[in-house]
Amino acid sequence: MSTVLVLGAGMVGRAIALDLAQRHKVSSADINLNNLKVLNSNSQSLINVVECDLSDSNLVKKHVSDFDIVVSAVPGFMGYKTLQAIIEAGKNVVDIAFFSEDAFGLDELAKDNKVTAIVDCGVAPGMSNLFLGYHSNKMNVTDFKCYVGGLPFSREFPFQYKAPFSPVDVIEEYTRPARYVENGHLVVKPALSDAEYLSFEKVGTLEAFNSDGLRSLIKTINTPNMIEKTLRYPGHIEYIKVLKEAGFFGEEEIEVKGMKIRPIDFTTSILFNKWKLNDEDDEFTIMRIEIKGNRQGIEESYIYDLFDKRDKISGISSMARTTGYTACAAVELVLNGQYSIAGISPPEFLGKEESCFISILTYLAERNIKYHVLKQ
Repeated sequence: MSTVLVLGAGMVGRAIALDLAQRHKVSSADINLNNLKVLNSNSQSLINVVECDLSDSNLVKKHVSDFDIVVSAVPGFMGYKTLQAIIEAGKNVVDIAFFSEDAFGLDELAKDNKVTAIVDCGVAPGMSNLFLGYHSNKMNVTDFKCYVGGLPFSREFPFQYKAPFSPVDVIEEYTRPARYVENGHLVVKPALSDAEYLSFEKVGTLEAFNSDGLRSLIKTINTPNMIEKTLRYPGHIEYIKVLKEAGFFGEEEIEVKGMKIRPIDFTTSILFNKWKLNDEDDEFTIMRIEIKGNRQGIEESYIYDLFDKRDKISGISSMARTTGYTACAAVELVLNGQYSIAGISPPEFLGKEESCFISILTYLAERNIKYHVLKQ
């Protein structure tokens, strides 16, 4: 039985810990005692809980030292620093923190410490990378599109949205410039730009907008046309644009009645209550991946569709399942020696290994997360 430490006991971190605890000795670390209490109240397996300030790199190094592998599920703003601490401690790691920094800045450090560090290992980024990595190893991919979103079934005014993870990370998605590749050239546009409508059989019309989800793919995969767009209910984008243009996401302090505050901190506090995903909230994850290219001169195209709902028996949200269980599958690949390459490995590297690709899809299918493929 292997030992696993999950850093972060939020919604996704809890899902990861609960799944891995069925096969391994798992500990969960978080500064939030309420998160840790919820974890063990929902677990039939004993998960050791550790109260720890994960923003302290020295504490992170101390706590990871006795484990076979670490999963980092901390908020994005502290992800890079946490990953660096884990690598410096010489521990293999699977990371879903989705930080803004370039993970390859830690590649040499990971290689020097003989650490396998799988990053961005969620649904998107994550599974989207895996599919592109797999097909780019089989054919000359010319076009890649990914549409993805996590949404509640109940559409409540004004945002029609619930956040399955930290509102800080969601706002980052709305403010960080979106990068995509067009005709072999990198294009940078504001997030929320180039809105378009798409129809989905089970949920109707959704609105897609540019977001910075390609991440490592821009460097690692030589495909001339690549883009990722986030999906929301129609109308959501307009409300976010109003907040953004009005300065509610500003990071410069302003003075209010003699007190200094960053607008983004105020906005996050308000939206946390508006966007909080409660246990009774039914929600879904939806993703469509389109891949086109040619194999030995013959045109081929693939469409992958995912529609996943909250597990009503376990109470685990769909976004926690689709993100967290992908990370769990990667943990198993490292623990059983199926993937052991030292350095930073985004999921497209795993996708190029057919056995890893099949193992991850099988792992998810066993948990009723099924990607349906249409070959044209």
